[in-house]
Amino acid sequence: MTTSDSVDSAVELILNSNFAIAFTGAGISVESGIPPFRGKDGLWSKYDPNVLDLNNFFLFPVESWKVIKEIFYDFFGSAKPNSAHIALAELEHRKMIKAVITQNIDNLHTIAGSKEVYEFHGNSRMLVCPNCGENYVAAEVDLNEIVPLCNKCHGVLKPDFIFFGESITTLAYQKSVEAAEKADLVIIIGSTGEVTPASMIPTIAKQNGAKIIEINPERSLFTDSVTDVFLQGKATVIMEQIINELKLKV
Repeated sequence: MTTSDSVDSAVELILNSNFAIAFTGAGISVESGIPPFRGKDGLWSKYDPNVLDLNNFFLFPVESWKVIKEIFYDFFGSAKPNSAHIALAELEHRKMIKAVITQNIDNLHTIAGSKEVYEFHGNSRMLVCPNCGENYVAAEVDLNEIVPLCNKCHGVLKPDFIFFGESITTLAYQKSVEAAEKADLVIIIGSTGEVTPASMIPTIAKQNGAKIIEINPERSLFTDSVTDVFLQGKATVIMEQIINELKLKV
C-alpha cells in the first residue's frame, strides 16, 4: 500500500496545479465488478477477442452480437460507479481537475457525475449504424433480437466503441491531446500503459512539463518512464485518502 507521505505529495501537486487532468484505464472499474480485458483473469482469457475485430463483426454479426450483449450489456450494464469514480467527479466539481480522459467504455465516469469526459475508445451506451450513420441509445434498443437493426436502413447496429482494426475518433483524440498539452498535472488511475495510442497521453503531458501521479495496484509501463509520485494500492482506497486530505487543507 501507499504511504501517507506519498499521499501528501500527491495532494500538494493537486493543490498547486492550474490545469490537472485524470487519465483512467480498466483498473479504476475493476472495483465496480468490471474485469480488465487483459491478464490472467481478463475477459480475453474467457472470450475470443475476435468478436471485437471489425472485419469479423461484419462477417459474423450474429456470433459477435451474442458475445457483445453478454459482456457489455448483460454483465457490464449492472455495474455502478465506485468511490474512485465519484472522487474524480468531486475533484472536477471543486475545479481541481479540468477533464477525465478515459480508455474505458463503461460510462461510469459520466454516471458518477463527471461532466468533461473524453472517451478515447468510445462508449457502450450508444449504438451506431455503420451503413447510414444513425445513432441509437443502447438502452432504448431491443438487444434480445438476434442482431439489432437500424430502423432507417436495416443495417446491423454496432456499439459506438472502438473495435480492433478501427481508428480512434478524431474528436476524442484531438480533445485528449489538447488537454494533455495544456496539463500541468496528470492523475493516472488504473492504466498499465499497454494500449496505444491512448498510452501516449501521459507522455505528451510529461513532455510539456506536467507532473504525473500514478495510482495502480502494481508498477506499470508508466512508473519508470513518466511517473513522479507512485501510489500503490486500490484506486478506491487511495482516492478516498486524497479526497480526505484535500478536505483538511482547503
